[in-house]
Amino acid sequence: MDAPIRNFDEANPAPDCLDELIGPVADAVRHWAGSVPAEQIIHVETDPQWADTAVFVEHYGRELLEQSANCVVVAGKRGGETTLAACVVLSTTRVDVNGVVRRQLGARKASFATMDTATGETGMEYGGITPLGLPGDWPVLVDSAVVDLPYVLVGSGRRRGKLLVPGKAFAEIPGAVVLEGLGVAV
Repeated sequence: MDAPIRNFDEANPAPDCLDELIGPVADAVRHWAGSVPAEQIIHVETDPQWADTAVFVEHYGRELLEQSANCVVVAGKRGGETTLAACVVLSTTRVDVNGVVRRQLGARKASFATMDTATGETGMEYGGITPLGLPGDWPVLVDSAVVDLPYVLVGSGRRRGKLLVPGKAFAEIPGAVVLEGLGVAV
């Protein structure tokens, strides 16, 4: 199958390759209920050594930078309570943790979660965290620019492989909140 963006050696509808996905991500694809058919979520096989965005686009093509998103885990704190959330922003931007995220979570303080927290709470590999398959009670904050793209390259839950997801599907992820200005220019 030809991938909707860039030609990868191996691209398949995610429902056809659930064995390539970690459990929570495979379950999210298996039980996908959005208006975008699950078959439009594409899994592409990639080398784990190229998982991080900067080296990924150097290896697979600089044009992918404008079509890629990062999913990061943040922790908002208020009165001894911690709320974990995922933030999805274009790779050309950074998450506005101390502004948009802090206000959205109603937190006094917000910061990026530690690697141990991010991987432990999601069950995903660092460098491959994806908004599909996150804990059900988490807010998934999505920058509106991500939703506006036809397809977005994002992690698959593992460092090996990526997902190509129609932009509008990000708004249909359980717990998704689409926000203007979540991603700010680097």
